[in-house]
Amino acid sequence: MARLTLAAAALMLTAALSAGCGKDNAASNTKTPESTSAQQTTGTGGAKSAVTEPAVAPSESSDTQTGNTTEGTGKSDTTKSEGTSDGLKKAATDPESEAVLVNKQFGLPDDYEPKDLVYPNVPFTFSEKIDKRKMRKEAAAALEEMFAGAKEDGVYLAGVSAYRSKKTQTSLFNRYVKKDGLEKAKTYSAVPGYSEHQTGLAIDVSGSDGKCAAESCFGGTKEAEWLKEHAQEYGFIIRYPEGKESITGYKYEPWHIRYVGKEIAQDVTSKGITLEEYYDAVKVSGTP
Repeated sequence: MARLTLAAAALMLTAALSAGCGKDNAASNTKTPESTSAQQTTGTGGAKSAVTEPAVAPSESSDTQTGNTTEGTGKSDTTKSEGTSDGLKKAATDPESEAVLVNKQFGLPDDYEPKDLVYPNVPFTFSEKIDKRKMRKEAAAALEEMFAGAKEDGVYLAGVSAYRSKKTQTSLFNRYVKKDGLEKAKTYSAVPGYSEHQTGLAIDVSGSDGKCAAESCFGGTKEAEWLKEHAQEYGFIIRYPEGKESITGYKYEPWHIRYVGKEIAQDVTSKGITLEEYYDAVKVSGTP
């Protein structure tokens, strides 16, 4: 199937979502959420990748994932109480927007790389100054404020993994496929090009001791509970919340937070919904 241009994909998705309900809706022409890896390194994947984009084209739903969009869009079960503005529609399909929707159906343009990546001045679980410390400038500033706020409450956070290039994600995803098989790997790691980490707006966090970093045992810790309670105050959401696996297509990840700006973060959190539901976008897949 031929790829659609970004502009054509955005127009098609916006039209499909708007026609699907009486509210304004949005979905992204950018390409998947992702899980995380405490072991990620920069510059991996120097050899030819085992998984290429065409090889992972079929999505986990009945839709067909190709290039920067998908066919068969539809409504999620939960819709916004108020229509999404035209501005938010545009933001949801703009890879440069902090509000961009990236999930299993809607991915980033080929070879997308944020232009304003910086190193946030916060602790990480490693000392090297490498790519996975980076975030986009606005998200990095918000992260610094959030870590400072947590510290005031006696909670000490550390970054685990932030920005990931498509090349790094390919290497990481291939490793998981080799370990667990393709279908299982897709329940906790993103297909290359469909990763939130590639936006520079997502980061995995842990406690300062690094225990349970990017592991299920992080759930229920004081750090996880603090994030659940306060992340939205700084413009972040828990991107893959518990009980929403059938919508996000990913297992619960209390450590994976995504910057979307304070307004959206507070709306999403107060309603107990996902970013897909916020935009009334296509339901991603069945339960992982």
